[in-house]
Amino acid sequence: MTRLLLGPLLRHAGATDATIWVETDGPCEVEVLGHRERTWNIAGHHYALVGIEGLQPGTSTPYQVTLDGEHVWPEPACGKPPSRIRTTPRGETIRIAFGSCRYARSDAVAGDADFDADALVCLARDMGAVDHDDWPHALILLGDQVYADETSPQTQQRIRDRRDIGTGPGAQVADYEEYSWLYHESWTDPDVRWLLSTIPSSMIFDDHDVRDDWNTSHSWRVDMQSQSWWHERIVGALSSYWVYQHLGNLSPADLAEDVLYQRVRAHPGDAETLVREFAVAADAEADGAKGARWSFRRDYGQVRLIVIDSRCGRILVQDRRAMIGDAEFDWIKAQLRGDYDHLLIGTSLPWLMPRALHDLESWNEVLCAGRRGARIARWSEKLRRAADLEHWAAFRDSFDRLAGIIRDVGRGHYADGRAPATVCVLSGDVHHAYVATASFPGGADAAVYQLTCSPLHNHVPTPMRLTFRIAWSRVAERSTRAILGVVAKVPPMVMQWSREAGPYFGDELMTLTIQDRRAELVLAKAGPVSDPRLTEIARLTLA
Repeated sequence: MTRLLLGPLLRHAGATDATIWVETDGPCEVEVLGHRERTWNIAGHHYALVGIEGLQPGTSTPYQVTLDGEHVWPEPACGKPPSRIRTTPRGETIRIAFGSCRYARSDAVAGDADFDADALVCLARDMGAVDHDDWPHALILLGDQVYADETSPQTQQRIRDRRDIGTGPGAQVADYEEYSWLYHESWTDPDVRWLLSTIPSSMIFDDHDVRDDWNTSHSWRVDMQSQSWWHERIVGALSSYWVYQHLGNLSPADLAEDVLYQRVRAHPGDAETLVREFAVAADAEADGAKGARWSFRRDYGQVRLIVIDSRCGRILVQDRRAMIGDAEFDWIKAQLRGDYDHLLIGTSLPWLMPRALHDLESWNEVLCAGRRGARIARWSEKLRRAADLEHWAAFRDSFDRLAGIIRDVGRGHYADGRAPATVCVLSGDVHHAYVATASFPGGADAAVYQLTCSPLHNHVPTPMRLTFRIAWSRVAERSTRAILGVVAKVPPMVMQWSREAGPYFGDELMTLTIQDRRAELVLAKAGPVSDPRLTEIARLTLA
């Protein structure tokens, strides 16, 4: 009998369609709600993405999974409510939960006092106690779903059993096979497995999905490419990301037009070579563009979500640094056309940081460009990597360009003169949570926010907490601006922003509740491992 190794994951769920992702231990036919799909093979692993169509809007349908006709999900003794496909309702309340930075799983850090309960475990436990009508309609995971460069003790032991960690990447993951271990470690937690089987999820990577500081700068890429083990690492990272995360971001209609996916589905044997070739091209840069677009769009009734790849899509080789290329900015603008009441822009890296850190990153970019000579440029590059000065502020042209797009959306320039009620940028990465509100010269009709929530499951060292508390202060903002203005001229700001709430620390989850043109945000914090539940710590009316 073929076994279900991983999943099911409910990935896309639209008004009338959905996709279910699984990994099995051998080739088979997967069936969900009468829809069947044969598995396909990558590097000896077997996967299927079952497309389900013909559902009704606003319905909640329990489902089962069979492999070659044998029932494999739900498991008999799981003790959870039935997994469901809940299609997007029309004209009703939409709940969207989001966060980032989830390290391994609870039992991988058992006994480590630095870790509280996993926020996703807490969400699953809380959902089990309420009616499914009150569950989130979507879960957005904004980066660092796996930590390839900070492996758990269990994964390190598996690596030692497979190869010599005295060479190559050491105890970090080396290739596709070891990446698959990370996803199994993360997604087989019983509570999280059930959660991902019943809440549609959208995912985008950040640096730890590959390596800390991934694509910080051109010199970083050159240094990494000189390492003998790097090629296999980046190929494994992007290949596994395409399989485990990216495919599920696409709707059945998108999948039907995805050339690589259709080639893999139709391949009679192991399609690893096809995916490896794609990964190599995706990492490369030519003529100011990348070889793949990882950004994607989803709609939830009158809520539009555009998720931007702010890692792999960076342009670093040419003189003009950019968070994303011209073609991707054009794609974003095209997605902004249409009718929606709320716009969500997902990007793993915060667009709006504490103003003191924003100015520091912009200043560092100026010095790294050689404005004060080669020696200072080299020192500034070391500072950039050591202090993680690589957010949108460190790509000032891209920051300003995104600001201009958001301003125009807020003035109704993209939807026939009708501005959405809110434009919210959803981010993670920085291991604390906060809300900032933006303002533009001349104003905007939409309320514009930066909503940052991180981590879902990780620990925040005391020095990091102190740094962010200080960075958010008015004193730090004014002092930094005055000092840096003497050392190097930083481009003037095109907008202003201020902190609305935060900073908050701990394992956290944010949830947006949207009804018509109203929007409310709740930030909840995970309790200790002994009491894994979410406790509300902040509530804000956004519109």
